[in-house]
Amino acid sequence: QVQLVESGGGLVQPGGSLRLSCAASGDTLDTYTIGWIRQAPGKRREGVACISSISSEGKTDYRNSVKGRFTISRDHAKNTVYLQMNNLKPEDTAMYHCAVDGHLTCHTMIVATLPTYDYHYWGQGTQVNVSS
Repeated sequence: QVQLVESGGGLVQPGGSLRLSCAASGDTLDTYTIGWIRQAPGKRREGVACISSISSEGKTDYRNSVKGRFTISRDHAKNTVYLQMNNLKPEDTAMYHCAVDGHLTCHTMIVATLPTYDYHYWGQGTQVNVSS
């Protein structure tokens, strides 16, 4: 059983930066595909960034709207996945969740809107607010 704890959210002005963390315990994240999924009030959940398992070379994928601004990475030693978010925009305001799965591809995590129970593990989320 994997427990996920997200942190790093907060209030930031447009153009600012935040780094979100998804710390895992109970199992190594190396064998899983990890995605950052966000949901704003009244909107559908959407995948914004994903990193594949180590065996799949840790490839990354991003939603078009965040490409060039967000970077996903993993720290094997800390068993943590990060989402560096730069040049934040008001439309990035949402609850950001870490999703972990052993079978989904990064592409699916980005393009599909899945129920939370479709993921092997789902974190409680960290709130990001971008406002002046």
